[in-house]
Amino acid sequence: MRTSGGLQSVEANSAAWEGGRGALIGAAKWGAGAAILGAAGYAISPIYRGLTIQFKVFLQMSGMILGSCLEADHRIRQYEAKVRMEKRMVRDRAAWEQYEQEYGEVPPPKKSSRGRE
Repeated sequence: MRTSGGLQSVEANSAAWEGGRGALIGAAKWGAGAAILGAAGYAISPIYRGLTIQFKVFLQMSGMILGSCLEADHRIRQYEAKVRMEKRMVRDRAAWEQYEQEYGEVPPPKKSSRGRE
């Protein structure tokens, strides 16, 4: 069965795993940043201290979700570029092998009798 976008199931599965890893790493990075900002807000701002715990959790989760989406998208784009490059290399290698079969090895140039010896 053919999937959309021209990806085979192995490629799609690998891309999904790469996106999942990116999502986890992005959530961790941005979650740490949101926690630092939350701690700073709690230490500095009386307005932040007055917020409900539910809203503080919402702010923390918003940062984590944003980071997760951004990092997953970045990882997927890197993975796609890597797959495209690998396919291009295979295609170019096949074209080069066909060229070598068609024309054979190019002999080294002959030394001319003119000029210095």
